[in-house]
Amino acid sequence: MGRNVKLDRIDINILSQLQQNGKLTNIDLSDAVGLSPSPCLQRVKRLEKAGFIEGYKAQLNLKKLADHVVVFTEITLTDQRREDFIKFESQIRQFPSVQECHLLSGGYDYLVKFVARSVSHYQEIMESILERNMGVEKYFSYIVIKTLINKDSVPLKAILPEDDG
Repeated sequence: MGRNVKLDRIDINILSQLQQNGKLTNIDLSDAVGLSPSPCLQRVKRLEKAGFIEGYKAQLNLKKLADHVVVFTEITLTDQRREDFIKFESQIRQFPSVQECHLLSGGYDYLVKFVARSVSHYQEIMESILERNMGVEKYFSYIVIKTLINKDSVPLKAILPEDDG
């Protein structure tokens, strides 16, 4: 649906502003992008309807909430048939501790990001994955010691094609 909507520089600016601060009022957003409030709100609604904006959320400080561990895990499946990937992907979605899961090219099949209470909790999760017979041949775990960069926004102007018109 979103592919049919042509984005101009104002749309991209609106998206950039909202990904930096989803709580911006329409007045503040319209000031930031140089539009009056009514056309700005119409553009936001159009971007939402077209699927460019999937939702709004609060960014939480997990360190303040609870002790936890972040673990990146390389997972290799026993077989690489289409049904093996479908089985793994449908089952991995059922684990609440999974924050991200990416199918990759290269030396292993998936990179999965877990957030768990502790290393032992993470190990319980992995044991559960192995017990479910999801097709995992092997896995390697990387425990995060320190996060240097964790951006929630993407530099839209750097990844979008330049406007030729």
